[in-house]
Amino acid sequence: MRVPPVAFLPIAGPRGLPLLGNLPAFGRDPLAFLVRLRDDFGDVVTWSLGPMRIIFLSHPEHIAELLGADERRYETPDVGWSFRRLVGDSVIRSQGADWRRKRSLVQPTVRPRQVRTYATTMVDCASALADRWQDRERIDVLREMTLLTQRIVVRTLFGNDVGDQARALGDAMSVAGREIGAELRGVGLFLPVWARTPARRRLLDAVATVDAEIDRLIRTRQASQGVDGEREDLLSRLLAARDETGRPLTPTEVRDEAVTLWVGGHETTSTALMWSWYLLSASAHAQARLTAELDRVLAGRPPTIDDYEQLTWTQKIIKEALRLYPPGWMIPPRVAQDGAVLGGSPVPAGTMVWCSQWVTHRDPRWFPDPTAFRPERWDDNPQQPVHQHAWFPFSGGQRSCLGARFALVEAALVLATLAQRFHITVDPGEVTPTAGLQLQPATSLKATLRALSACPPGGQARTVPTSSS
Repeated sequence: MRVPPVAFLPIAGPRGLPLLGNLPAFGRDPLAFLVRLRDDFGDVVTWSLGPMRIIFLSHPEHIAELLGADERRYETPDVGWSFRRLVGDSVIRSQGADWRRKRSLVQPTVRPRQVRTYATTMVDCASALADRWQDRERIDVLREMTLLTQRIVVRTLFGNDVGDQARALGDAMSVAGREIGAELRGVGLFLPVWARTPARRRLLDAVATVDAEIDRLIRTRQASQGVDGEREDLLSRLLAARDETGRPLTPTEVRDEAVTLWVGGHETTSTALMWSWYLLSASAHAQARLTAELDRVLAGRPPTIDDYEQLTWTQKIIKEALRLYPPGWMIPPRVAQDGAVLGGSPVPAGTMVWCSQWVTHRDPRWFPDPTAFRPERWDDNPQQPVHQHAWFPFSGGQRSCLGARFALVEAALVLATLAQRFHITVDPGEVTPTAGLQLQPATSLKATLRALSACPPGGQARTVPTSSS
């Protein structure tokens, strides 16, 4: 029996200011603003961001329909000058035939068989970090996870640690991420392309560094082809890829995809791991189950890719952290084209449609006690089954994140490797999430390392903030 679609009934949202619309309220706190749209107005809300009229979706059925729609019915617009400058015309911004060609060339580089070859690198890098850590050492959790995932992505993407180039790339990408996040929350989103504000100049300087370093790596790799033999790193695979006509990616296209893979394999995973440690630190129950699973499955040895499917509680920790603190807190907007439909009703062509993981992941209709950290939500037979479309940290449909498998495997193997040897005790107190390019804390997340043999029992349950206000 066919289930009828959830009705698509747009409701006018909050009144905005002349010219600016709801931009000031959105810019002050995007997370809280979008939650208020859902709570105060409903599942389909119209509002304005400057001159843009937007429909915001909260119901998972509408979101699944949007993400799974034919690409001819919804296009991804150019939103954000800074973001375009960083990722260029990569697969996440391409449309139509160009998108299909690029996706067919990039997708094989991150298929499960290829991710399997990178698992050893993930564990080796995490083990090296654990070797450097000391009992009772104080750390900045995000910084430690950022440096770790940076080393992993550099080795898997470029084939080695590339020395100073890795540091220069990492620093430049961090600057770019901050400027992109600031632009998305302010009037910079609407400035003309020729405007050169201080923020845009910082972004251009960072992108120039990224371009120079990746161009050098590409030229080095091209010069070594045929000398080093077939290499397994992602850059070599991008350079070797050919479409159905035998045409390769151009150097600029390789650069754009390499930057996109860097963001997906580095920023996303480091942020997810940081939030995982934050949540674990306050849950004695979750920590105890993790320790028991690692003892049972690994018995003191480092994990391998063959252990991944057996590390079920480890995976649930990551999945629940991605629910509460999705690094990508909002899906790139879509613009309806002729023939677009949602909930059985036509969507006028030109309508911009938004949806947010932060909002739907924390909806009490789909996740009872939504701010609580409960990895058991993801048990095979939970007491309250999760709506099948209510969790989408990697987007969905044809444009789902190509690196999702890479990120999930990396996060689980890194968590298992480090948690075998240390508990990370995060300083008490509420941490405020900030909506930038990634969902990261407004202030540094400080913690004390406890070697497993010296680790005291876990802490008390932490109150998870429901907005960034």
